[in-house]
Amino acid sequence: MILSANHVGFSVKDIEDSLFFWTHILGGKLLREGKMSGPIIDEVTGARGADVRMALLELAGIKIELLQYNNIEQPEEPSAPYIPGYAHLAFMVENLDTLLSKISDYGWKTPGRPQTVLSGPMQGTRVIYVQSPDGQTLELMEGKQ
Repeated sequence: MILSANHVGFSVKDIEDSLFFWTHILGGKLLREGKMSGPIIDEVTGARGADVRMALLELAGIKIELLQYNNIEQPEEPSAPYIPGYAHLAFMVENLDTLLSKISDYGWKTPGRPQTVLSGPMQGTRVIYVQSPDGQTLELMEGKQ
């Protein structure tokens, strides 16, 4: 039985760059950093032989774990958000256009322009997916919560 959510984890290419972005640009608070290797990584993730640097931060009441896997083969391209198995994390934001301008300076991209939900409980909310240089996808939403 599931009791509660604990955190969301993202694998990243460069933990220093990612940590700077998540804390200084998005406003997250660093909780702790560490290193992991051996059976805890081999058996839990299947990344046998990897050395992992991790950082745990909190943003908007959510714990976010950043993981940099070293000494393991990395695929060239991340997956796309419409492929089964892909996940995203959604945040309510203020000043969507300002935030989009700010994050584009750090290599985050959008597939298009923000769109306004036309009907239903989120009517009037502006939404857009943004993808990090590492392939993480966030949905940014401005308007009704």
